[in-house]
Amino acid sequence: MQDAPADIVDAVFAIACRSLPVDHAYALQQAIQEALPWFAQEPHAGLHTVHGAASGSGWMRPEGEDALLQLSQRTKLVLRLPERRLQDAAALTGRTLDIAGWPMRVGRLSPRPLLRIASLFSRSVIFEGSDDETGFLAAAAEGLRALGVEASTMLCGRDVTLATPQGSYRTRSLMVTVATPAQSLALQRHGLGEARKLGCGLFIPHKDVGDLRGAARARQDWED
Repeated sequence: MQDAPADIVDAVFAIACRSLPVDHAYALQQAIQEALPWFAQEPHAGLHTVHGAASGSGWMRPEGEDALLQLSQRTKLVLRLPERRLQDAAALTGRTLDIAGWPMRVGRLSPRPLLRIASLFSRSVIFEGSDDETGFLAAAAEGLRALGVEASTMLCGRDVTLATPQGSYRTRSLMVTVATPAQSLALQRHGLGEARKLGCGLFIPHKDVGDLRGAARARQDWED
């Protein structure tokens, strides 16, 4: 990914969608790109795959080839975008997307700024050629160094397969704790590894940071 601008935000959409396949990344990518033709060519765009209550914090998810995520009314569709693309992304509002045969009605858009949180989590990270946990963590450390990010903690989860018509990817979840607010923002803006538009390599605040209770207060304490 090219150097990311400072105005990267999350575009958060309300949705009405009963269920989705667990492995829906490719189908969601295709639906977004059909509705927003510019999305595929926007170098700083990515999408967050959708996660329901059954997937917990991202470390576990329903098993089985036909497993479904059961979504609640609070579930959101989230795109990570340059702020200048928010008006373009608003074209999703009012549309019904077909996600592998499951309809997703897209509602109101609410921009959400990135938080300067020390502990960050990505549900799926891809490093080509890193076949085991040791290789994955080494690749993650190299990627962080390239961004100028110092991590005091790195923990990865078990590998999960992400399927596309072009082939399958092996992904792992990754939790990192970084040293400064500037490094937190840098990691969220750039991401790690490959396949942002399949929902990979994008970081969010990790829920284990006091369960994010009083996130604004924690952020202020850290910055001070």
